[in-house]
Amino acid sequence: MILNRRCFALAALVGTLQLVTAGDITGKITLKGTPLPEKDLPLDPNCGKIHPTKKTRLYVVGAGGELADTFVSIKDASGKQFALPEKPHLIDQHGCEYNPYVSGAMVNQKILVRNSDPVLHNVHTLPAVSGNKESNTAQLPKSKDLEYAFPKEESFLKFKCDVHPWMFAYVSVLNHPFFSVSGTDGTFKIANVPAGKYTVEAMHRKAGKQTMEVEVPATGSKEVNFTLDVK
Repeated sequence: MILNRRCFALAALVGTLQLVTAGDITGKITLKGTPLPEKDLPLDPNCGKIHPTKKTRLYVVGAGGELADTFVSIKDASGKQFALPEKPHLIDQHGCEYNPYVSGAMVNQKILVRNSDPVLHNVHTLPAVSGNKESNTAQLPKSKDLEYAFPKEESFLKFKCDVHPWMFAYVSVLNHPFFSVSGTDGTFKIANVPAGKYTVEAMHRKAGKQTMEVEVPATGSKEVNFTLDVK
């Protein structure tokens, strides 16, 4: 009994130490320059009933240059093992768009694609890395979620709908959980990063990428901001 209590106390202490030796990486993505205006999408009649007008999402940028849909991750976690999230990553087809448009998942993590629309879609994955499987599956309205998982790392793995050729989503697949995507205010947060020195990379599909060296504290957060250029 005494031994069990000591083991329990030791486990609790180890857990506490792990919690206090991880910090957050926070920051903001800003776009320098003025991108071309987004174009109207050629919606078909069925999707036009759901949303009369939609535009491309090449640059989602605010009045102050706040840039959304930028994938931010650390680059120094190779060789380490991390548990997969218990919760699947969900991509929803809603309003004849994939949401989220840009996101991330871990290698071999379950990815679910849902059709919340009253129209037929099909989900066509187009990986560029050998070992990640291409597939093309029709999905009826409100039908069962489609399930995917990818065994190799890949940046911006493409999902598209062949029925509605403007519909795209991009999922970056990593072997660790330390990533984030900037919101419409340009901000991001990578939580619970083990204390240490890292290279942080911000990558946008059109504005390119930028890296920065940071040192994550044992507690609290480290701020790192990126400015990307219109290409």
